Amino acid sequence: MSTAAATITKNQATEASVVEDAPALTDGFQLVIDALKLNDINNLYVVPGIPISDLLRMAQAEGMRVVSFRHEQNAGNAAAIAGFMTKKPGVCMTVSAPGFLNGLTALANATTNCFPMILISGSSEREVVDLQQGDYEEMDQLAIAKPLCKAAFRILHAQDIGIGVARAIRAAVSGRPGGVYLDLPAKLFSQVMDASEGAKSLVKVVDPTPAQYPSAEAVNRALDLLKGAKRPLVIFGKGAAYAQADETIRSFVEKSGIPFLQMSMAKGLLPDTHPQSAGAARSLVLQEADVVMLVGARLNWLLSHGKGKTWGKPGSKKFIQVDIEPREMDSNVEIHAPLVGDIASVMEVMLKGIDGGLTPPTDWMATVAAKREQNVAKMAPKLMSNASPMNFHGALGALRRIIKERPDALLVNEGANTLDLARGIIDMYEPRKRLDVGTWGVMGVGMGYAVAAAVESGKPVLAVEGDSAFGFSGMEVETICRYNLPVCIVIFNNNGIYRGTDVNPTGGNDPSPMVFVPGSRYDKMMEAFGGVGVHVTNPDELYRAVNEAMDSGRPTLVNAVIDPAAGTESGNIGSLNPTSSVRKMPS
Repeated sequence: MSTAAATITKNQATEASVVEDAPALTDGFQLVIDALKLNDINNLYVVPGIPISDLLRMAQAEGMRVVSFRHEQNAGNAAAIAGFMTKKPGVCMTVSAPGFLNGLTALANATTNCFPMILISGSSEREVVDLQQGDYEEMDQLAIAKPLCKAAFRILHAQDIGIGVARAIRAAVSGRPGGVYLDLPAKLFSQVMDASEGAKSLVKVVDPTPAQYPSAEAVNRALDLLKGAKRPLVIFGKGAAYAQADETIRSFVEKSGIPFLQMSMAKGLLPDTHPQSAGAARSLVLQEADVVMLVGARLNWLLSHGKGKTWGKPGSKKFIQVDIEPREMDSNVEIHAPLVGDIASVMEVMLKGIDGGLTPPTDWMATVAAKREQNVAKMAPKLMSNASPMNFHGALGALRRIIKERPDALLVNEGANTLDLARGIIDMYEPRKRLDVGTWGVMGVGMGYAVAAAVESGKPVLAVEGDSAFGFSGMEVETICRYNLPVCIVIFNNNGIYRGTDVNPTGGNDPSPMVFVPGSRYDKMMEAFGGVGVHVTNPDELYRAVNEAMDSGRPTLVNAVIDPAAGTESGNIGSLNPTSSVRKMPS
C-alpha cells in the first residue's frame, strides 16, 4: 500500500471514530414533539406552512396523528372540542400572522366555553418584530393573544421547550379550563442541543387538576336549602358533562328525586327520556322552582341571566351554584349557597350529604310530569309529518329516530332554527354526545367539531347544519373525505339565512343579503371530493339516507330540502336582534 493510500485510510478511520464519539443531538423541532408526546398529546389539528411544515412532517413520522385542515379557524375549533371530549388540551398548530389570527377566533371561543385548548403558532423573529422592520408576516402575536385567552407564553430557547409546553398544558386544564397561546419563533425550531440534556429538559405535568372540595359549612348550607325546598330544580351545564362525573351525578339525581334540566351540551348526562327530566317542561320549572341548583351552568344569556319573566316572580328563588371559579358567584343574581370546587368532588360530597333522602313534594313532581307529558303529546304530530318540502319539525323528527336507534353516535349541531329546534326535539341518551355552538352561539364550528369528534371517538358522527352555518366551514368536507372519516352531514337547505324568501326592497337585480342561490345542490360538493352525496325532499328519504350513511361509515352529505318559508327570524333569540322602529324592513 502506498504512503498516500495509508494516510487516507488512517484519516477515514479517525473521522469515523470522531463521528462515533460525537454526542447525539436534538433540536427544537424534536423537542416540541417529544414534550407533547410525553404528556399524552398525540393528535394535532393543523394548517401547514412556514415555519411549521417540517415540524408536522416529523410529528407524523413520530406516530402522531396530524389532521390537516383547509382553514385555521376550523382546525382550532377541532382542537377546542377535542379538549372538551378528552379533558386534555386539544392542540392546533398554525403558521404566523394571518394563520395565527384565523386560529385566534377558535382560541377565544374555547376560552369562553371553558374548553382546554392550546394554539401553537410559528412567528417572526423577535429582533425584527420589536423594531417593526417589516419581517415576513410580522406581528407581535403574543401581545394580540393575551387579552383573548386564559394564558399566553413565548419560548425563545430550545432548553425551555419542555417547561413552556408544561406551563401551557397546566394553564389550559387547571381550575376553569380555557385556551392558551404558545408562541414559537422560527429560529427556535433549528436550535440544536445535546440530546441527553434535551431529554432532561422535558416535563411530565403532574396533577394539573387536583381535587378541590368545598368547605363543610358550604355543603351544609346548600343541603339545608335543598331540604327546605318545596319545588327544587337542578340545572346541568356543559361543565357538568366535561367533568366526566357521570355516575356520581346520576346517583345524586336519582337519590334526591329532584327534577332536572340539561343545557344543550349537557344533554345525555342522564337520558332526556329519564322520568325526572324536565326538559319538556322547561318554562314551567324555571318559573315555578323555589330552589335552583346550578351544576357547571352559568347564569348568562342562555338562562336569561337568572332574572326576568323567564324566572317568574322577582325574589321567588334561591340559588345554589357549583363552580370551580369563585368569581362566577353572584355574577347576575345573588347566589345563596356557593359551592366552590371541581364538579366531581362537590357532587361526591353532596351525594353523601343527601343520605336519608331528599324527596321533593309529590305534588311538584306530579305537576312537572303532567306538563312534560302535555308538551310531548302536543309536539308528536309535528314530528311525524312527511311533508315535501320538509319543515324543520318533520326533518328533525326523522333525525330524532336516528339518534334514538344509535345512542353512541355523536351529534354536531349548528344553525339558527336548525340549532334551536334540534336542541329540544332530538333526545340524547349518553353524555358528551351532543356538540354545538355553546356559550357564544357562534356559527362555523360544525365541520371542525365533526372532524375532531370522529378522530377522538372513533364513532360515527351526524352533523346537522343550517345552510348558512355550513357555509362558514364547508370546504372541510374535503378534509373529511381525505381522511375517510365516518361523518354524515345533513344540510337543512331552505335557500337562505333564517328563511329563503327575503326580497330586495328596491326591486333591483341584486338578491336580498339574506338569501342564497335557490335550489343549491350541496350534495354535489361532497361528490366532487369522492364522498357520497344524497338529495332528499321528505323525512322518509332523509331517514333512509342517514341510516345508510351511518351504516357504511363513508363520508356523506345529505342535502335536505326545507321549505324556504320555514323558519323564524333569528330563531329563538329574535329578542336579541334589534329592528328599526322608524323603517320596517320586509321579512
